[in-house]
Amino acid sequence: MTPQTMNAVLSDRLFEIKKRHADAFSWLDGQQAAMVDQVIAWSKINSGSGNLDGLRRMGETLEDAFAKTGADCTLLPLSPVRMISLKGEDQSLELGPCRLFSIRPQAPRRILLTGHIDTVFAADHPFQTPRWLDDQTLNGPGVADMKGGLIVMLHALLAVERSGAWEDFDFSDFGWDVLISADEEIGSLGSAAYLAERAAFARIGLTYEPALADGTLAGARKGSGNFSFVVRGRAAHAGREFALGRNAVVMMAELITQLDALNGQRSGVTINPAVIAGGAAPNIVPDSAVLRFNVRVESDADAQWVREGLMAISKDIGAREGFQVSLHGDFNRPPKPIGPRNQALFDIVSACGEAMDIGISYRATGGCCEGNNLAAANLPNVDTLGVRGGDIHSADEYVLVESFAERARLSALIIFGFAHGAFDDLLIGEGA
Repeated sequence: MTPQTMNAVLSDRLFEIKKRHADAFSWLDGQQAAMVDQVIAWSKINSGSGNLDGLRRMGETLEDAFAKTGADCTLLPLSPVRMISLKGEDQSLELGPCRLFSIRPQAPRRILLTGHIDTVFAADHPFQTPRWLDDQTLNGPGVADMKGGLIVMLHALLAVERSGAWEDFDFSDFGWDVLISADEEIGSLGSAAYLAERAAFARIGLTYEPALADGTLAGARKGSGNFSFVVRGRAAHAGREFALGRNAVVMMAELITQLDALNGQRSGVTINPAVIAGGAAPNIVPDSAVLRFNVRVESDADAQWVREGLMAISKDIGAREGFQVSLHGDFNRPPKPIGPRNQALFDIVSACGEAMDIGISYRATGGCCEGNNLAAANLPNVDTLGVRGGDIHSADEYVLVESFAERARLSALIIFGFAHGAFDDLLIGEGA
C-alpha cells in the first residue's frame, strides 16, 4: 500500500468506528464539566513524591475512580531506593506503591496506558490550591502534570467499556493495563522495572503527560540522569586555625566550574548544577559540600562521554591535598529516538486526530518521562496524550480546560481503533 492509499484506508476505518461508537463520544462531551470538577478536587490533594500520606490518599481516590471501569486493581509495592542527602549521607527513600488496573487480563492483544500520581510540589510548598485564571484556564498543582492526564485516560477507558457496541462485537481478545506510579517525578527509580515488565505484554503504549498548550505532542526525547558530587575537606576554626582547614565549599565551587564547562562541548548534552549545600556556621571552615545535578543526553554515546567527563573531574578534585570526592547516581531514563515502529504509531495517532478534527504535530524535546522507559523496553508509544497546558513544575502550572473532552475523545478513538483491529496491518512488528 502506498502512503496515500494507507491514509485513505485508515481514514475510512476511523470514520466507521466513530459512527459505530457515536454514543460513547457524545457521552464524553457530556462529561466535560465533571472532568473539570474532578481535576479541581484531585489538585487539592497534595501528592508530592515524598509525601507518602498524600500519595496514599491520592492512590485510594484513583482506585475508587478506576473501579467504575470494572478493572481489577493490584497494589505493587516498591522497595526503598538509595539517595545522597544534602549532608552527603547515604539515605533510604521510601516510595509509594504502583497500581495496576487490568481489564480482560488473559486477552492476547493489549494496550499499556501509564501515568503517575506524584507531583513536584512537597507538602510544605506554598503552591497547594487550584484557582481560575480565566474561564478556560485553571492554575493548580498537578492540573496538567498529570492529574489532568489521568482524568483524560480514565474517561476514555470509561467510554470504551460502557459502549453499547460491546454487545455485537467480540472484543474478548482485547484488553488493557493501566500502570500508575508514584515516583515518576523523581525518575521512576522504583517503578522502572514494572514499566519494563508490563511493556512486554502490550503492542502499543499510551502515556498521559500533558501536551503543549497548542496541542503539540512530544516526539523524540532526551535521556536523563540525576547525579550527586560530595566533596569532603577538613573543618577548622575560621579565625584561629584557618590555614589548617580545607574548605569543601570553595573546592565544590571549582568542581561546579569544571562541570559547567562540559556544556557546549557536545551537541545535545546539557548539564544543570541545581542544588548545593555545605557548611555549618560562618566561623567554621566547611568540611563538606554536596551538589545535585541533572544531565540530558541524546544518545547512549553521549551518556558514556558524560560519565568519562565526570570521572575526570572527580579524579582532578580528589587529587587535591586534604580533599576527597565521591560521585553518585547514573542515567535512569534512556533516550527515546523515533524509529520506524514508533513513527508508525505516531502516524496512526495523527490520523485519529484528523478524524476528530484535532491537529496533531510532534516536536523533539529535552524532557523525559515514562515514554522513555517504554521505548527502552521496545514498546512503541505516544507519551503526551494528556490535557493541553503549560508551565509545569512551577507554581504557574495551568490546564486549558476545554481540552479534557477533546483529548478524551482522541484517546477513546485510538483505543477503539486498536480494539477493532483497525491498526493491525499498519503497526510494524517486533525487530523492525
